[in-house]
Amino acid sequence: MIPAVSIDAALAALTDHWSPKVIGRVNDQYVKVAKLKGEFVWHRHDDEDELFQVIRGRLRIQFEDGSETLLSPGELCVIPRGVMHNPVADEECFILLIETVTTKHTGDVETPMTRSIAQQLA
Repeated sequence: MIPAVSIDAALAALTDHWSPKVIGRVNDQYVKVAKLKGEFVWHRHDDEDELFQVIRGRLRIQFEDGSETLLSPGELCVIPRGVMHNPVADEECFILLIETVTTKHTGDVETPMTRSIAQQLA
């Protein structure tokens, strides 16, 4: 039997902001959940696209050209590889991410907020 995964339970188990947790894998993609609050870090993923879906709250994604996308619950946005972006949650926000297993958390930069894949799998 293949067990079901409760997204609500996975979100409720999160303790730290900006620290995604892997809840599943589809081929070469991880399915992750994260709790966000505040501003993250400007970064890009040179070789991977990244999908953000808002479960609760709102998420702004800022782009290098000065534009931004605002996501509400039930909405998603795919950030194409190579696009500089910065997620911002003015209020606490819960999201689902889909990322290739090779995707580094903070892409092309290393910060104290960076989480390794090992930390995301724990």
